[in-house]
Amino acid sequence: MKIEKIGLQLWTVRDQMNNAENIRESFRKIKSLGYDIIQTAGCSIPYAEFGKIASEEGLEICGTHDDMGLMLRDPAKAMENHRLLGTTNMGTGGFWPYDVPEVEEFIKNANTIAANIRDHGFKFTYHNHNTEFCRLENGKNAMEMLAEGLDPNGTSFVLDTYWVQYGGGDICTWIEKLSGRIDILHLKEMGSTREAPFITEVGSGNMNWEKILGTAMEAGVKYYVVEQDECPGDPFDSIARSSEYLHKYFM
Repeated sequence: MKIEKIGLQLWTVRDQMNNAENIRESFRKIKSLGYDIIQTAGCSIPYAEFGKIASEEGLEICGTHDDMGLMLRDPAKAMENHRLLGTTNMGTGGFWPYDVPEVEEFIKNANTIAANIRDHGFKFTYHNHNTEFCRLENGKNAMEMLAEGLDPNGTSFVLDTYWVQYGGGDICTWIEKLSGRIDILHLKEMGSTREAPFITEVGSGNMNWEKILGTAMEAGVKYYVVEQDECPGDPFDSIARSSEYLHKYFM
């Protein structure tokens, strides 16, 4: 098993993403720690400048968590923003569904976006949390509805390993179910105490990464992106540990 490159979801280092100087310094650190890819969590500086800094520091932007409202209102502007970043994956960070009509409305809007952008070479990408696995009044959960309802020709999933497991789903089963439809896999690790599970460094928790990554490769996952929502100290120390583990065993 071999992963050629790993990425980082920039939400992990969000406090360092506040101005151009800190962004450049952070990108240099990220690159030095063995990451070649990044995924945005919003841009605090103009898209053109953000994309330019990433390119100059040798980082490929594989996708975004961006403004779904803009994608609906002005798809041309949203696509231009993503061209400036150098990516064709236009993503939302997710939503928190409570009932069937809400999920149906989201699917309708996502498919509208997809229809407006797919002929231009773009995809709409969806990132899950745990609430998508709550059973709804129709007997399904939102993740099942999204898998059935989102247009596979114009959308793809950013599957988050931690939130699948936290929500009670089986990670490998969902990777297989969405085979060919996952552009980005979030490598997010689950640790546990007597009180509750928690997010930790990849390789420091209880996930079977050999099985997960093997399944992901068979399913055609394109990008493997580390994300750690909360870190116990300096987030760069945490992403260094995740990178070291992945490079040692899977690269």
